[in-house]
Amino acid sequence: MTQTPNSAPVRYVTTAIPFVNAAPHLGFALEVIHADTLARFYRQRGDDVRLLAGADENSIKNVRAAEAAGETVADFVAHNAERFQALPDSLNLSYDDFIRTSVDPRHQPGVTKLWQACCERGDIYKRSYTGLYCVGCEQFYKPDELTGGRCPEHDAPLEEIEEENWFFRLSKYTGQLRDLCRQGTIRVVPHARQNEISALIERGLEDFSISRSAERARGWGIPVPGDPGQVIYVWFDALANYITALGYGTDETLLSHYWANAQAREHVIGKGITRFHAVYWPAILLSAGLPLPTRILVHGYLTTEGRKISKSLGNAVDPAVHARRFGADALRYFLLRHIRTTEDGDFSLERFEQAYKSELAGQLGNLVHRTLSIIERSCGGVLQQPSPDLIAHDVLIPQASSLPEIVTAHLNAYAFDRALDAIWKLVAAANKYVADQQPWAHAKAVAAARTEDERQEAATRLNDSLYSVAWTLQIIAEALTPFMPSICTELLRKLGLEGPNDGQRPELAGARIAAGIPLFPMDP
Repeated sequence: MTQTPNSAPVRYVTTAIPFVNAAPHLGFALEVIHADTLARFYRQRGDDVRLLAGADENSIKNVRAAEAAGETVADFVAHNAERFQALPDSLNLSYDDFIRTSVDPRHQPGVTKLWQACCERGDIYKRSYTGLYCVGCEQFYKPDELTGGRCPEHDAPLEEIEEENWFFRLSKYTGQLRDLCRQGTIRVVPHARQNEISALIERGLEDFSISRSAERARGWGIPVPGDPGQVIYVWFDALANYITALGYGTDETLLSHYWANAQAREHVIGKGITRFHAVYWPAILLSAGLPLPTRILVHGYLTTEGRKISKSLGNAVDPAVHARRFGADALRYFLLRHIRTTEDGDFSLERFEQAYKSELAGQLGNLVHRTLSIIERSCGGVLQQPSPDLIAHDVLIPQASSLPEIVTAHLNAYAFDRALDAIWKLVAAANKYVADQQPWAHAKAVAAARTEDERQEAATRLNDSLYSVAWTLQIIAEALTPFMPSICTELLRKLGLEGPNDGQRPELAGARIAAGIPLFPMDP
């Protein structure tokens, strides 16, 4: 039963904010679809949810990309940020907020306040530094972290940078972070990533640079308070978006509700930035006296032909192209089911087309269309209450009844792929049920009945068999809604069950059912 707003758990879900040095690609689409599915699932069960996305615009990476394009940095990042802001339309996303770090009036005051809070704790100091820097990662690397002397993320050479920067005293928080990790205060999913973070902390944490020279940044970025020759380094700036978007440093009403008092603060990120979210960010929050994230979902990389999809590597796949052809929900389905949530997975158009035609059109779509067509043709588009015998002995209804609990358990564990596997197991069971029950044969028996008793008996068998499948489709639609929201809205409409339901499952018997056109055209 849906909880009242006053008692509903408060949840804050965020994506990482990507650099906007190029248009969004399918690898980032995977992340925002993960986060959106979570937010929709939480809302569906009555939680008070806020979903945040955004654009990381204050980086040298963006500056250099703008220079290469012959544009001003402001114009360049604005143009690309528009493409990221358009993702909700092309991917059917339900963002509550989107923050652009270079222009949003909430961001700079919040970053400045966070800097000053850490300064007051004595956690920021200035010193000279020499290191190997990857512009693609916006990160310094140690020699032993490289692969053949090149960046492990971008397979690119690094630049040796020597300058005077401001540093954050990460080493000071080694003990606290170790304890938090052991206690599970911040849960990193999957457990293998949690182990990586534990090992990183056990090796000893070093202070890290949180500024760069304004000269090297071409004057782009948020100035360091009291030091106009420096701008705040991208990670201290970018990570702060999670709280500046809630008004930290400006109007902190949302901050109090969705951060300070939330039951869950969840970040959805890629594996390449785990240390920043599971080590650097908690340390900054500890320094500033702010609550910590509760869970961090670390997804794998999307590859194509075995190589990570990346703007820098030049093998980006535009998600909007496939969403326009197959539908946003079909693309969401493929990424959520066929790319294991916390593992790397390969995308190919051939695999996507096969999944669309076989699983969406051939299994779910065909089940819906033939079942509802028989109801229209043989029952006048309306089902009656099932017989007591069906409720007592049906084989399909118990399977459908168990689905919501199974899906909830998988989504609570971030196992999107397993949740969809469970749903499709029920789709297969429903298809087998139709083949076994043969409702079309019952319809013929109704027409051929010689007595009223024969007609009534055949009509009951017809109604019961169709009711079981239609009720199962209702359960499937509800379970699938976080994954494929538009398709499920359409399926419920076909079942005559659209509209507000006040947290109660609508009554199928008596609803006006219409097959209409198939949910998934075989040749999109």
